[in-house]
Amino acid sequence: MKIADMNWMQVEAYLKADDRCLLPIGCTEQHAYLSLAVDAILAERVAVEAAEPLGVPVFPVLPFGITPSFMSYPGTVTLKVETMVRVVQDLLDSLDHQGFRRILIVNGHGGNQPVAAVIGEWMAAHPRTRVRMHNWWSAPKTMGYVKAQDPQSAHASWMENLPWTRLAGVTQPEGRKAPVDYQRYAVLPPDAARDLAGDGNFGGAYERPDAEVLEMWRIAVEETRALIEGPWA
Repeated sequence: MKIADMNWMQVEAYLKADDRCLLPIGCTEQHAYLSLAVDAILAERVAVEAAEPLGVPVFPVLPFGITPSFMSYPGTVTLKVETMVRVVQDLLDSLDHQGFRRILIVNGHGGNQPVAAVIGEWMAAHPRTRVRMHNWWSAPKTMGYVKAQDPQSAHASWMENLPWTRLAGVTQPEGRKAPVDYQRYAVLPPDAARDLAGDGNFGGAYERPDAEVLEMWRIAVEETRALIEGPWA
């Protein structure tokens, strides 16, 4: 039920029976030795896998987000907070106009949290429509599993190292990385932030057995699907 695999007539027919949809949002930013598009890839894929058995359509991922502190890593791009918020508002306006009344925003990037704040404001002005924002990686069961395997797991570590975010010909470093000092990092400009974070892994093992990684993914898909199913009221 990817929107990319549907035409407008099929969406119109769908809306006669259901009013749910998923809107993935991500980012394009450094992820150490993994793809720069990790946050977009994972947000869209977890949404698609969660929605597939329910027949709920998933819109294409918004691949850009808010990530100013990573701007000294080539390939990273950022949106201003104001821009991101307005884009999401416009998307919600469009979906509401079409007749979608239950919208799950599946977020793959921690820097996009300002979106969560605007959702409440938007719903107050559109009381007929319900919107949720779901940070798939930090959902209770998913994060609980991650921390049970490796308490220091963080950005660009094994928890984001899945078969579909790895790059051909790129080998992950062995071992693990000590956690980045977040209190220092939070107040640094981009060049100094890069000096502190180094390769971009923020802590934990670079990789773990695929059996563990895919079990985390299974949990994440199930948690996402549970939110699609509701309750919504």
